[in-house]
Amino acid sequence: MRSAGETSAPDTAEEEARLQKRLDSIRRKIIVLSGKGGVGKSTVAANLALSLARSGTATGLLDIDLHGPSVPVMLGLAGTRLHQEDGLIVPARLGSLKVMSIGLLIAESDQAVVWRGPLKHTAIRQFLADVAWGELEYLVIDSPPGTGDEALSILHLIGSTDGAVIVTTPQRLAVADVRRCITFCRMLSLDILGVVENMSGFVCPRCSGTVDIFKTGGGEEMAENMDVPFLGTIPLDPAVVAAADEGRPLGSATGCEVTGKSFRCIAEKVKRYFQSTHAEKTKGDVT
Repeated sequence: MRSAGETSAPDTAEEEARLQKRLDSIRRKIIVLSGKGGVGKSTVAANLALSLARSGTATGLLDIDLHGPSVPVMLGLAGTRLHQEDGLIVPARLGSLKVMSIGLLIAESDQAVVWRGPLKHTAIRQFLADVAWGELEYLVIDSPPGTGDEALSILHLIGSTDGAVIVTTPQRLAVADVRRCITFCRMLSLDILGVVENMSGFVCPRCSGTVDIFKTGGGEEMAENMDVPFLGTIPLDPAVVAAADEGRPLGSATGCEVTGKSFRCIAEKVKRYFQSTHAEKTKGDVT
């Protein structure tokens, strides 16, 4: 990785070829977005990737939240030491899931990453071109909140992203920000796979009943009004919060069965979307 003092040089033909070679081995690229922070976007991205991997598909998770990389802690990978093989960084592994994050490269967990736009672009390029992703069916990309440098960089570098998953919570303020996120996707002709309403109801740790602390249905209503698919709801579950803090993925954490099922349902909807679009494309090619 380039240091924070270096400037970003123009992309060379060799770098472009290396990037394209890596992208050609990744069939589907899914970017996870949110209009604002604090809505559980990284939780959704990490567990969507885990659910896809555990369903038997080759999956990678790329964390491009350079200033707040939470994926390594969430997946119990903090402190993992990465190494290189044949000039490429070998990503961390959680079962069959391949994971890359700036949080796996910085020496101290409280070390700040103070980079401006060009350096962010260079780092994200390296995460794509210089990591041994291998053949992947899905690469899930956890982008920072909002529609700033990182989201624009990844979309520029990938060129053709297969779709976006947009995360919100039910409250009106969060939904208003997500509307702008949907407009951003439409401006860039980026397909929207659907909206996930996170923290939709609180799961009581004693009786497993659900209480609507943040109310519910705001994300679903917004998706309907803006004519985008709705992928489902994720409850606010104390067991999931504890599991993330302790680095225990949902599949290995007790007490998270309801939330785990919600993530698996969302992953299945994403898979069905691509299966149906592939079938439609095949039918079109035949006719």
